[in-house]
This record gives sequence, C-alpha cells and structure tokens, in this order.
Amino acid sequence: MSAAILRAEHMFKEFGATKAVTDVTIELHKGTVLGLVGENGSGKSTLSSMIAGVYPPTKGAMFFNGQEFKPASVLDARKAGIQYLTQEQGTIDRMTVAENLFLGEEDSFGRFGMVNMRRLIIRAKEILEENGLSHVDPTQPIDNYSFEDRKMIETARALSKQPVVLMIDETTTALSKDGTERIYEIIEQQKKKGTAILIISHDLSEVQCLCDEVMVLRDGVFVDLLCGDEVTPENMRRKMIGREFEGSYYRADFECTFDDEIVLSVRELSLDGVFRDVNFDLHKGEILGIGGLSDCGMHEVLKTTFGAIKPSRGSVILTDGNIEINNTTTSVQRKIAYIPKDRDKESLFLPTSIRDNIVAASLDKIKKGIFISPFAERQIANEEAKKMDVKMQDISQMVRDLSGGNKQKVVLAKWLANDSRIFIMDCPTRGIDVGVKAKIYRLMEDFKRQGISILMVSEEMMELIGMADRILTMKNGQQTGEFLRSASLCEADIIQMII
Repeated sequence: MSAAILRAEHMFKEFGATKAVTDVTIELHKGTVLGLVGENGSGKSTLSSMIAGVYPPTKGAMFFNGQEFKPASVLDARKAGIQYLTQEQGTIDRMTVAENLFLGEEDSFGRFGMVNMRRLIIRAKEILEENGLSHVDPTQPIDNYSFEDRKMIETARALSKQPVVLMIDETTTALSKDGTERIYEIIEQQKKKGTAILIISHDLSEVQCLCDEVMVLRDGVFVDLLCGDEVTPENMRRKMIGREFEGSYYRADFECTFDDEIVLSVRELSLDGVFRDVNFDLHKGEILGIGGLSDCGMHEVLKTTFGAIKPSRGSVILTDGNIEINNTTTSVQRKIAYIPKDRDKESLFLPTSIRDNIVAASLDKIKKGIFISPFAERQIANEEAKKMDVKMQDISQMVRDLSGGNKQKVVLAKWLANDSRIFIMDCPTRGIDVGVKAKIYRLMEDFKRQGISILMVSEEMMELIGMADRILTMKNGQQTGEFLRSASLCEADIIQMII
C-alpha cells in the first residue's frame, strides 16, 4: 500500500466532561476506500469532523501529504483538497443553485469585489451537466428542489473541486435506490482516480461491498482494523458492540400471530399522482409491514394514515368508536404514534431540550389547570428517557447534540409518554447503528406482547421479513401482493412484487 495521503495520529476530542474520541490513529491512502463503523456515539463523525476542519482536536496531530495539517475551518480543509459529505443538508436555503455551488469562491468569478454572475452560472451549468443534473436550473433557488436533488448538487460541488480526500458520512441514508447507486458509482470513479475515500455507514452490507478496509470504533476508542475476508457484517457487528448478540437479531419465531380484533381499517385510500386504492386492516398486536421501492408511494401512505396528508379519497377508520382519522390532532388524541423517516425535520424540535421533546405529545399529563407542572414534566421525561436508555448528559441537553440513534430513542420516548396504542413507523431504524436497531426490534416485540399494533414501512427487505407478521407490497402507487410470516419467506419473493 502507498504512503498515507492523510494521517491523523493519537487524536483526542473532548466536549466538556464527554470524551468523544480517545487516542485514535487513522490513515487514508490513495485509491483506497476505508470504512469507519461503530455504534452511535462511538466517535465516527467526531473523528471525520476533525479531519474536515469542523472543529479542532483536543489533542493529536494531522499530516497531509507529509506536512503538518491544522485546518482552522471547513474552508481550510476544502482548499487543501478534503471534501466532506454528510447525511444532513449541506446547502443554504434562499440562495440559488449556482450560489450554493460556489459558496465562498465568488471572488474567482470577478474583480474588485464585483461578481460576474454570467460566468458563474455558465460554470454552474457545466458542473451540473457533468454530474447528471441537467434538469437542475442553476438560476433557481435551491429550495425548489427535493432533498435528494440538493444532496446530489452538494455532491457535484464536492467533485468539481477534484478532491484528494473524499469523506462520505451516511450520505446514502435518505436517498432513493437511484440516488444511492449514483453515490456508489461516484465512489468507484473516485477510487480509480486515486482519491483517498473514507465511508461512514450503518449499512454493514454497504460497507462490505464498497470498502477495502474497515476501522471499528467503540466508545471513542479504536477496536480493530479489518481487511479482506474479515470484512463481514457479522464480524463488524461483533466488534462494534463488543459481544455476540444474545438470541436472534430479528424475531426468533416464524409465527404469524396477532389478535382477530381489527384496530385500524384503511379503505380505498388514494392520493392523486402518488398512490391509489390502498386497502388493509391492522389487527391488535400485529406488526404489518409495507415494502416497495422508495418512490412507490408507501411513505405517503403512512403519512396519510396518520392524518398528516389529506387523501384525495378513501378513509382511515379507528374501529374503537368508529372514528375517522383525518388530521394529526385526532391521531395523537386517539393514541396513534408516528415515527417519520426524517426525524430531524418531522418529529424533533432540534433547538430545544430532550425534556421538551419527550413531553411534546403528552402535555395533558403534565398540566395543572392551565399551567405545566415542572415536576411532572421532569418526572415523565426522566422516566421515558431511562426506559429508552438515551445516552445523554441529562434531560436539559439539546436534542440536536445527540447521535442519530439517541435522537430516535427520544422520538420513541415521546410516543411512549403518550401511552400510544398504534405505532406508525416509517423506516424506524434508518441511519442508526446495530445496537440501537436491536433495541428497537426488542421494543417492537414488547409492543406486540402488550397488544400494541405496528404499521411499518421499510426499505430493508430483511427488516420486513425479520419483524412483520404480514407484508404488503407496493409498486407504482398500487398494492401488488401480501405475504404471511414464515420461515421460507425470502427477499426474492418480495422483490419480484416490487420491481
């Protein structure tokens, strides 16, 4: 292997009393893809953020092409040739696509403080076309485009700088199948060009497929460097959590078990241009899964079922009392929970505390007259955070500072605090590590035993097969099939109904 393009040695990072990274050394080599895996809170993003200039290390040294490297900012790192793509939105609203592509570089398109916008737009159009984004108008506000388009615009911006080091942190998490495959193509192309690549991902199959080597972190400390045949999902999972999983990762049984009682009935549900004539019953204690490609309409079915989207026609009936669900207020009052695919935008109040987020759906429980009881608020928040094992300083900590897995625990804690009896879950384990995944799976089994019902969409076929009693399939906005839980059910059976 060639000499390291970038070496970060004996890296430490502390946030107050929290030790995020402790004595970790990492090397990135030309034309090599290094995977970085670990549970949420293991220090992966902290380590990559130090390399990217997001914040300085508490202790340690970095060397880039043999020279000491101390980036004072992200811009410093970018100028050196380090590009960093994350799962979060990296573009700025109310600015045009072209302005986002050349943020901080406007001076290169003008003189004496005047920017030649014509030149900037022409170059922006070239970059977009080079990266398969010819449908994007560089003069339009970036807000006009979908999350996926914006993420691909951000990726095009990174590639236009001819990166020496490319770091990709969970970028594929919220992308469609097409968007994910495009990222995979980019990784392969950059590898052939000799770019040093670092990939952070919770999708261990993805890591196995893409990476030459894999570094494992646990609790901010280096655990192992895996190479060749050592890079398997089972091996990575064991190294990440420090033990074998007890029992089965998914449900151990293959019984299709639930009560005859119907708790929710969906009839002829349609949303023009998205899905049509969706019908199903959800039973007490049932885990009902829906599977399909990302754009098949299944995500919108869940939002409409919860009342977040008004259907073009059809009905969602809560059978206890024959109540029609047509808005989110009714859903919450009737103990229906919604776990969205995008927790940061749709479920959490990021600038507020863990406490405020946990009690958000159960304010009636903490009111005394017209006032909120601070004691009841703290008591409920502490109880639910403890149940979900949220890793935090205390309940006053800002929820935005938590890892993805701990944010998801807060979302679940919010609905547990409201004593929810139906959980509508959209990709509930998206972007979280195997340890938290296992906890959520055990929680789902507990729900089932308590007679709580779950309606779940997942883009992971094995998650559906591993957890659901029944699986409905969708394609192009229509239902295409139904499968009952069994030991013989496999991914191929489902795939033929969704593609």
